[in-house]
Amino acid sequence: MQSMMLPGILFMIVFNFIPIYGLTLAFKSYSVTDTIGGAKWNGIQNFQTIMGDKYFWQAVWNTVGISAIKLTIEFFLPIALAIMIYEVNWGPFKKIVQTITYLPHFLSWIILGGMLINWMSSNGLINQFLGLIGFHSQANYMLDANKYWNIAAWSDVWKEVGWGTILYLATMAGIDPTYYEAAEMDGASKLRQIWSITLPGISNIISLNLILSVSALFGSNLDQTLVLMNSQNQPAAEVINSYVYRVGLTQGDFSYATAVGLGVSVISVILLVGANLVTKKLNDNQSVL
Repeated sequence: MQSMMLPGILFMIVFNFIPIYGLTLAFKSYSVTDTIGGAKWNGIQNFQTIMGDKYFWQAVWNTVGISAIKLTIEFFLPIALAIMIYEVNWGPFKKIVQTITYLPHFLSWIILGGMLINWMSSNGLINQFLGLIGFHSQANYMLDANKYWNIAAWSDVWKEVGWGTILYLATMAGIDPTYYEAAEMDGASKLRQIWSITLPGISNIISLNLILSVSALFGSNLDQTLVLMNSQNQPAAEVINSYVYRVGLTQGDFSYATAVGLGVSVISVILLVGANLVTKKLNDNQSVL
């Protein structure tokens, strides 16, 4: 057993722990001609630059806005979808629904992004559908910065909502069916059974997903952003991860990009701990972490 664990431990050390040393770049003035150890220290200068960078704060605003929409929708919708699938008694229909909702998760953003760009073009599927129902439009929605937040949020929901039901369905399968039988004998309706049995039965998983979702508030889907972002919607599409990518790799300012990444990671840890403390209070002082 120990020998089987060794590759995983080595992987964690090489790719997760050793790279932590690179965080020192956030406190240095680094160029590609330097080594990490040989770069000059500049204290908190990079962080001071961040505080006055309007493009960074625009990326923060976009990240929080898009993530807040995603959090609101993707937290509740998988629960509702899982409950509906669980309540279906016809096995073949349940499998079809699960397959259809799971499928987008296994497709890359290159494929899904290409589909969205095509559908939302001036002659795309959406405008064709609107034309059929009497609303003629030639708008290219991907070029409208005012619509980007909703496009990014709902397209992510489309991709991940089915996959998000897996944990809930697995937990529901472990609920003792005698609870439902007793509730039916007492005359409880389906909605009452869901409220009094199903939701309490999956409360720990709901709490865990809430903690992870809140901690990811300052995170964003880089793949999605790089595929959907263009010169017209960039003011609304630029998020922290894409900003770090652009500044660090395309402009070569590795120290500044590292400082941004470190700051966001610290904030994410604070959100994680805070969400866990709140959830602990709500769950009778029992932490789920």
